[in-house]
Amino acid sequence: MVSADAMRTVVGIIGNVISFILFLSPVQTFVRIWKKGSVEQYSPVPYLATLFNCMAWALYGLPVVHPNSLLVVTINGSAIFIELSYVILFLIFSSDKKQRLKVLLVLLLELGFMALLAFLVIKLAHTHNKRSLIVGLVCILGNIMMYASPLSVMKLVITTKSVEYMPFFLSLFSFFNSVAWFTYALIRFDIFLTIPNGLGLLFGSAQLLLYATYYKNTKRLMAEKKARQLSLTEVVSGRDEPKKIGRIHHSGRAPSQNNGA
Repeated sequence: MVSADAMRTVVGIIGNVISFILFLSPVQTFVRIWKKGSVEQYSPVPYLATLFNCMAWALYGLPVVHPNSLLVVTINGSAIFIELSYVILFLIFSSDKKQRLKVLLVLLLELGFMALLAFLVIKLAHTHNKRSLIVGLVCILGNIMMYASPLSVMKLVITTKSVEYMPFFLSLFSFFNSVAWFTYALIRFDIFLTIPNGLGLLFGSAQLLLYATYYKNTKRLMAEKKARQLSLTEVVSGRDEPKKIGRIHHSGRAPSQNNGA
């Protein structure tokens, strides 16, 4: 018979794999941002919230805070570097100076807060239970921020009736991630993992429901947008052509024939 610890380890490894895919899922979005040189209407909030969340969980999983949580540390430690890369790209490609300043300010506040929290917890809380309680509460807050942050994007989806700016794979793997870690938390009951991942299931389900609702409408709206851009290009080209013809008739010959006249 498989022991609870063995099952927990297996589920934790699966959770690591799913979480890693989740953290890499926005890559397509950032490739688009890179190519266009603009963040367009994409929001930096989910990435800032996820960065804060990962830093909190990496601290929670450390042996000095919550022993026997190596799998929590491995995935969140990796995710810190991934999410930080996304935030830096937002800083580079945001054309709005106010937005760039806000992102930078939030980033510095997050880094400062986590450094202070780690110092105070290790220095002032002298038992694993106390450290786990303090950092665990911060982790719950971080997870709520991470899973609730897409609410602003979900509002945009409902308003525009389009899911263009809500990356599908991010929503999908957020849902799978919550399922894995919720299961992990239940095997050896950990309330600090159970509560936020239960909420994650709720938010993940809501996002997938929005995709099912607005996916077809999004394709139609994007096709209309592309058609309007094409039409605008034709109009601009059409306006330029008479000017060229006018110059030819005015001189009696093409501009290139003036060379050496």
